[in-house]
Amino acid sequence: MPKTCFILNPVAGTGRLADLPALLRRHFGGAAGPEYVLQLTEGPGHAVELARAAAQAGYRVVVAVGGDGTVNEVGRGLLGQDGAALGIVPHGSGNGLARHLRVPLNVPAALRRLREPSFSRIDVGVINGHPFFCTAGLGFDAHVSQHFARAGTRGLPTYVRVALREWQHYRAVPITADIDGQTLETDCYVLAFANASQYGNNIYIAPQADLRDGHLDLCLMDALPFWRAVQTGLGMALGTLPRTGGATYFHSPRARVRSAAPLPYHADGDYLGHATEFAVELRPLALEVAV
Repeated sequence: MPKTCFILNPVAGTGRLADLPALLRRHFGGAAGPEYVLQLTEGPGHAVELARAAAQAGYRVVVAVGGDGTVNEVGRGLLGQDGAALGIVPHGSGNGLARHLRVPLNVPAALRRLREPSFSRIDVGVINGHPFFCTAGLGFDAHVSQHFARAGTRGLPTYVRVALREWQHYRAVPITADIDGQTLETDCYVLAFANASQYGNNIYIAPQADLRDGHLDLCLMDALPFWRAVQTGLGMALGTLPRTGGATYFHSPRARVRSAAPLPYHADGDYLGHATEFAVELRPLALEVAV
């Protein structure tokens, strides 16, 4: 078993994981010691520091125990740290990257996989200097992320409720996008940058996305009237969105976007703020993962 550091976000997901120490003893043998350690985050950004310190201390695998936000923080802490790979024990609301990598959603099964993991590398996206591993986006999806964070409860039902409520009021914003040398002037309801195929909960924004192809899959929706919202929702749930005609797709390693008014944006589901200029790029195979 590789030397492993588990980083637990104690408030991730829809329930708590109080039995994790017992599960670790069962699957990794004995109490924490030379072969594995368990560390708890104390607030936003702490997992970045813990992951970086674990890599520098010689841990071969650094495991994010939580949702996509925790995975993002641990992954950011490992960027540029040679010899340390990101592991995932999914315990979040969406678990988008874990699902794409086919990590078991059952905690004991995910732990068993980490006893003898396989190692590979994946691409990393960056939006306005902030790394992402699954998806980033401008517009409505980021707007929903902002309000979802304030909802008080987690999980898919809460996300759907927030999305339906906010859909009634949100309006598209004109943008100018330079996508790998092609200039596009359009309205932006959603512009998603997909490194992986889904947001989470098997809601597919870019079913053809590949974590190792050196490109982002860009998904543009210029408007979302009622009939298209229904069509789009079904398409994302069934993984058939590209065939519905409700979105336009581009395949590129980079993009620059200017908007006529400030747009909300997110990385891996975490709302980052509003801006009028966005620089997005891909860093090929920049992160090692243990799955």
